[in-house]
Amino acid sequence: TQAAADPMSSSDAPEDGPKETPSVSQNISDADAFKILLEVKMKKRQKKPNLPSTVTELDTADGSKVYVVGTAHFSDSSKKDVVKTIQEVQPDVVVVELCQYRVSMLKMDEKTLLKEAKEINLEKLQQAIKQNGVMSGLMQMLLLKVSAHITEQLGMAPGGEFREAFKEASKVPFCKFHLGDRPIPVTFKRAIAALSFWQKVKLAWGLCFLSDPISKDDVEKCKQKDLLEQMMAEMIGEFPDLHRTIVSERDIYLTYMLKQAAKQIELPRASETEPRKYIPAVVVGVVGMGHVPGIEKNWNADLNIQEIMSVPPPSASSKIFKFVIKATVFGLMGYGCYRIGQRTVRFILSMPAAQSYLQKLTDIRSSH
Repeated sequence: TQAAADPMSSSDAPEDGPKETPSVSQNISDADAFKILLEVKMKKRQKKPNLPSTVTELDTADGSKVYVVGTAHFSDSSKKDVVKTIQEVQPDVVVVELCQYRVSMLKMDEKTLLKEAKEINLEKLQQAIKQNGVMSGLMQMLLLKVSAHITEQLGMAPGGEFREAFKEASKVPFCKFHLGDRPIPVTFKRAIAALSFWQKVKLAWGLCFLSDPISKDDVEKCKQKDLLEQMMAEMIGEFPDLHRTIVSERDIYLTYMLKQAAKQIELPRASETEPRKYIPAVVVGVVGMGHVPGIEKNWNADLNIQEIMSVPPPSASSKIFKFVIKATVFGLMGYGCYRIGQRTVRFILSMPAAQSYLQKLTDIRSSH
């Protein structure tokens, strides 16, 4: 975009200025330079900003302001809303609905997302399962497929509004960029723990066979509810505990992170003896529209996120499902090898891992 080509800040200008005035720049202290840039920023900040209708304004007790931009993750107009809001309010902090596990979305385009989704193979699945557990790994792969399906239908990758937020934040002096979402492995593991074995199978089946066509008009209608989460909600409507972990708990986490970002800013001091001075912060939050009502609801509550950050131990159904998955993989390997030749089959069956699973299967049969 054109915005990406602009200079990061006006602080680079002195390097290109006349060479006969280096003493001026040398005489400016860090505190003075900060004040000059802050004044420039304040002049650009609109006292009565002209904001899109998708923006919700929230206040803190100490006078800080938070502008929450409700977006659809596959929307061109949402990207424009984010750019306009950041340009109007010149924030001190921009918070986006991403975690460290999804930060790659800031540099992902349609081609990359589709390529990754098409390259889902047994090796990637095993790696995801090893890192996040069986059901969480499957959910990660299946949600990648859902995102790729929407991308293919619409011709745009998710997270465009986050990429625009990152670009615009880089052009605002002293603007920090924060990741505000709960780590996705925690969300997946808590969501899976809330389901029974058959509910997990049913959910995975629904995600696997998702193929309904989607139009751009559908996306804009989803400005009242995030598209990806709406599609999930249609499949998990009968699982209220899943909705609680995927949406409601993240509403609490996002609210907590926005309130943390909205703490007052300390101004730089010329010396240690100078008293500390603070000014209210201005924050822009970029989240899916479906999270906005929850953030408003939780805004004035005393929030504790410790409970929603804990991960329950694996249930018995998860252990059974993990065993079934591994047994199926070995079964498919065995069948493939049988088609190749009986010698290979004997070799596979002689492997310690295969013998261990055969012993477990024997034990299960004998117990019944």
